[in-house]
Amino acid sequence: MCLILFAYKVHSQYPLIVAANRDEFFNRKTASVHYWEDEPEILAGRDLEKMGTWMGVTKNGRFAALTNYRDPSEDVSGKRSRGELVAKALIDKESIVDYVKTVQSEADKYPGFNLIVGDKDSLYYFSNKEGKIRKLVPGIYGLSNHLLNTPWPKVEVGMERLRQLIEKDAIKPIENLFTLLLNTETYSDDRLPKTGVPIEMERMLSPLFIKSANYGTRSSTVMLMSKNQVQYVEKIYQPERKKAKQFQFYYGK
Repeated sequence: MCLILFAYKVHSQYPLIVAANRDEFFNRKTASVHYWEDEPEILAGRDLEKMGTWMGVTKNGRFAALTNYRDPSEDVSGKRSRGELVAKALIDKESIVDYVKTVQSEADKYPGFNLIVGDKDSLYYFSNKEGKIRKLVPGIYGLSNHLLNTPWPKVEVGMERLRQLIEKDAIKPIENLFTLLLNTETYSDDRLPKTGVPIEMERMLSPLFIKSANYGTRSSTVMLMSKNQVQYVEKIYQPERKKAKQFQFYYGK
């Protein structure tokens, strides 16, 4: 994922609301969201090159998602795929906080990443660029390719619009959340981050929804987690152009 907007324990019906865009090269082989054949408890898309994932949930209501940390100067040779962190978070049977501690102890094995792991009762954030485990308090959050709540324009706009939808009690129909994710607004150069890529690339990467010839927002995902139910919807835009895939299930029984 390259943009994850989420609200944690701020809505009376849904302790966890997630709206996320996955940005990737269009030629990278990917499977859309499904229950994995080798791990049938997991509902997630899958990167078919490294067999990891960027976001998913289990039938028991365990959630994980990840973004890359943008640093073109970083040496990634010999490092492991970041997508395995989400897969392992969903497969793992130890407590959420113990899993995040394990990730912390192995953080230097991966290129820069941001990881969110949790459920309706607790939610944790860890970045190997920051190094500390954060147990999140109730609030609205935004995560792109820097640290949590870094005030990039796309993050600030996304958080504010998610806040407005919640205040208006307008997260249903969930199409409202997808509309938020489709925002292609760009920003003036003086507001753009300086991450080490050329300014032309910073401009291209600045909207919530990214468009270019070979790289961009390939899919959007919305998840609503209530106290005992998960609604999970994925829309694919590039390159497959398929219809939305919807899943709904009860957990914790």
